[in-house]
Amino acid sequence: MSSPERSPSPAPAVVALGEVMIRLSPAGAGRLESARTLEVEVGGGEYNVVHALARFGWPAAFVTRLPDHELSRLVWHHARAAGLETRWMTPVPYDGVGRSGRLGLNFVEIGAGLRGGLVLFDRGHSSASQFRPEDVDWTAVFGAGTRWFHASGIFPVLAPSCADTLEAALVAARRAGLTVSFDLNYRASLCPPETAARINRRMLEHVDVLLGSPDGFEWLLADRPASTGRPVSGIVEALRAQFPGLQVVAGTSRTVRSATRHDLAGFLHREGVWTEDGGWPDLEVLDRVGTGDAFSAGLIHGLLSDWPSDRTLRFALAHAVLVHTIRGDTSQFTVSEVEALAGAGGAAMRR
Repeated sequence: MSSPERSPSPAPAVVALGEVMIRLSPAGAGRLESARTLEVEVGGGEYNVVHALARFGWPAAFVTRLPDHELSRLVWHHARAAGLETRWMTPVPYDGVGRSGRLGLNFVEIGAGLRGGLVLFDRGHSSASQFRPEDVDWTAVFGAGTRWFHASGIFPVLAPSCADTLEAALVAARRAGLTVSFDLNYRASLCPPETAARINRRMLEHVDVLLGSPDGFEWLLADRPASTGRPVSGIVEALRAQFPGLQVVAGTSRTVRSATRHDLAGFLHREGVWTEDGGWPDLEVLDRVGTGDAFSAGLIHGLLSDWPSDRTLRFALAHAVLVHTIRGDTSQFTVSEVEALAGAGGAAMRR
């Protein structure tokens, strides 16, 4: 069973490379160990970003590998429902049991009160983790009209061949004149932070826009202190001194008061100008998975739209805030809904 045929469409404005998974969660704030039914969602760090951008109206495409079976069709349909281009979501032969390639799974518990959430990956030997540089013709992917390439630090730590594949994509993107964004997206269950930092440093010479958290940025620094404490602006200045090719550095700062109450703020350093937004204190959280990707999508939307920094940052934060209010990894919001909240819109019912 292969991906259903579609007529060729124009080159996408935005392209991302990575892995997409099936997410399985107990209802409400239930525990996995006692669950008897699981809710099904689709998501993945890089996928969530282009999925949101497609919903925002940008022609967007995702590059990945999927086993050729019925569960992968669920993923294809999810992508197409958002308007995401799927021609490079490549089906690969399935051996019937997943020895040579499978679709990654992602089990999520939603936290409550002082019990934090839990993400349990089951993605070993996935089809996407077996990417090799020769699997993608980037000249064909980055056609006339393509403006942006997005990646994250999740994909290159899946396997050495994934790191090689991403580096080849970054080189091709720069050669094609694209803007390149990279979200650190560190996951402790995938590798130690020192390993992730070493791999990420290898990628950063090809990156224009770096996204992440202050803690993640500090791991990239050659002079990382034994204990943290320097202000976020200082971390970013040190980072740009070490990686002078970076044009934009942005991210969120989060204080977790409980699983369901967070303070969320944002920052953006853009071509020498520092912008901060106090964001939303005491934010009510239904599900925080995918909210960093929502921030990235909002930021990319603002930058592609040539908005000023304050509007771009506010929009990115508002999108992240909205994604905290729904279950699942991917956004369900339109540009107008995000702009309404970014413009101080409230939570009153619309009638």
